[in-house]
Amino acid sequence: MSVAIVTGASRGLGRALAGELAARGWDLVLSARGAAALEEAAAGSARAGGARVVAVAGDVSSAAHRAALVAAARELGGLDLLVNNAGVLGAEPLVPLAEHALDGLREAFEVNVVGPLGLVQEGLPLLRAARAGAVLNISSDAAVVAYATWGAYGATKAAGDLMSAVLAVEEPGLRVWWADPGSMRTRMMAAAEPGEDLTGLPTPEEVAPVLLRLVERGLPSGRYTAPELAAEADAEAGR
Repeated sequence: MSVAIVTGASRGLGRALAGELAARGWDLVLSARGAAALEEAAAGSARAGGARVVAVAGDVSSAAHRAALVAAARELGGLDLLVNNAGVLGAEPLVPLAEHALDGLREAFEVNVVGPLGLVQEGLPLLRAARAGAVLNISSDAAVVAYATWGAYGATKAAGDLMSAVLAVEEPGLRVWWADPGSMRTRMMAAAEPGEDLTGLPTPEEVAPVLLRLVERGLPSGRYTAPELAAEADAEAGR
């Protein structure tokens, strides 16, 4: 049975990815800050596929929490996939760089960059031992496009993209994907830009199976976007 760690799994894209993996028979270790919401999400994932689901509440910026996640995966039999999805904006709502609190920027780098790298480091022995170990780092188009007010958050995602690319070079035995899901109808998006109409955006439940094409197809390491993956799926289906 394959085992995955998914961070930021209590809501949004993380919860949707966990549910999709569970439906495909994966055993899961789920992480999020809020214990109650995480337990609810874990129960939902278990119902989705009957897989073994372990909820470990905590913050990915904590070394002790990262160690606990990997220990839980080890108890389930190993680690085949690490999904670094947890993230914070650094400011809610988003503000121009001239107004951005530096403490918020530091927190965003701790959660969005340092935490994922620390979890990769902690999990590498198990990932290397897996038959097809993989890391999926959730990116953003803010990593590559200069959107007003998204500069601080985008800087963390750009750093994550570069670390992912280097990890792919340094660990050729692993698949490393940094994937941009695009704008979605999530609580984070609403917090980033209050008042914006999100009704036309896809839901995390719509995006998650698209991103999991990376896992199902075993695609090469690299940067991918959800629209590109969806277009590829449509082309294969003749739509």
